[in-house]
Amino acid sequence: MKKLIPFLIAVLLLSLTGCQQALGSGELKNVGLLIEDTINDQGWGTKGYKGLLQVKDEFDNKVFYREEVKSKDQVLDAVREFQKNNVNLVFGHGKMYAPIFMDIKSDFPDMHFVSFNGKVSGKGITSVHFDSYAMGYFAGVISGAMTKSNQVGMIAAFPWQPEATGFREGANVYNPEVETHISFVKDWSDTDKAIRIFDEMKEKDVDIYYPAGDGYTVPVIEKVKEEGDYAIGFISNMADLGEQTVLTSTVQHVDRLYVNIAKDYNDGNLTSGNIHYDFQEDVISLAPFSDAVPEQLQKKITKLVEDYKETGKLPAP
Repeated sequence: MKKLIPFLIAVLLLSLTGCQQALGSGELKNVGLLIEDTINDQGWGTKGYKGLLQVKDEFDNKVFYREEVKSKDQVLDAVREFQKNNVNLVFGHGKMYAPIFMDIKSDFPDMHFVSFNGKVSGKGITSVHFDSYAMGYFAGVISGAMTKSNQVGMIAAFPWQPEATGFREGANVYNPEVETHISFVKDWSDTDKAIRIFDEMKEKDVDIYYPAGDGYTVPVIEKVKEEGDYAIGFISNMADLGEQTVLTSTVQHVDRLYVNIAKDYNDGNLTSGNIHYDFQEDVISLAPFSDAVPEQLQKKITKLVEDYKETGKLPAP
């Protein structure tokens, strides 16, 4: 499949009849999805696409999507096409869509716009925030506990990611001797730069990696596997890349969240403004541990997660 799929093809692919057990009529008509990169990244983009398909199955409606939508003009072009196809719920699958949706929402009063991790206000627009500090924290805990060299590394996309602070602080919980290396690709999908950062970290004897991006996470884990080191998966459960390489993954259940948002909108209960989700809402979780993680450590980390879900508190490093 080509990386950029023409809108007409997307319509033909996704406007098929859904399952027989749809939820019935309500506020929701058809649904549109905008993705900054591609649905084939095995991470964030793929999660959004799967969420869209689950909405289609739940509601027996038509769904539409466009990839590589990166500018206001491209957003407007797609939203106008959505409007012609009776779409009234639009997902912008990323932070960049929040300010654009804020600018255009008054021109489309019959649509509700949903973006991720940006700040919004007013009616007809919602921003879903993954409170991802704890994701990075638990990745850091596992990395700090499992490293043999006392050198662990996170290849993050942007400095604003809360996972970065969490990773640094979590790494010291069971290992005060660990040295944490964090570098930023400053792009979600620049694989070449991510691999260069990996090579630099490898020279510093890093043996546990947390590639917290989209398009480059899988290629980095493949490199980690070649070197015989360990990795923490990001966004999706990446155990299929190698159960003896991927210790666990910090999973965001974006597909589940899409259905929940669609249900709320269909029932007339979708809140405008900023909504936050974390482990407590079962929208973020740790994937099952690899057998490479000692059972006693698995139990400790599982207890940490359970305590955090109950209290909202994490132990200081």
